[in-house]
Amino acid sequence: MASGKVIPGYGHAVLRKTDPRFICELDFANRYIKDSNLIDLVKANYEVIPEVLGATGKIKNPWPNVDCGSGALLMHYGLTQHDYYTVLFGVSRAFGVSAGQVWSRALGMPIERPNSYDLEHLMAMAKNASN
Repeated sequence: MASGKVIPGYGHAVLRKTDPRFICELDFANRYIKDSNLIDLVKANYEVIPEVLGATGKIKNPWPNVDCGSGALLMHYGLTQHDYYTVLFGVSRAFGVSAGQVWSRALGMPIERPNSYDLEHLMAMAKNASN
């Protein structure tokens, strides 16, 4: 904390409360995982860390985010190679984007190509929009 670095698993760029995805992880763990030291540690941290972080007065969002519990769940189910956690996060994001694209095509919407316009064209569009 003294170095000003983020605390992994705590805080969120948008949310100012506990990340609902973390709550889903906890609910899942409470239902399906019994007698796990890792899950017990996540639960204990959830009870203690937000209060400690909040007491500093420097942290706007001391609540856990999805990363707070995901590693413990992955470790519990045998994925012990930490380097792959970010890969799984990226793959899940790709699935979400892909699903959106499938729906766009199913509804007959045009393909989105964010790089289709050069800067000159975008500037002209912005100028026309402001008139």
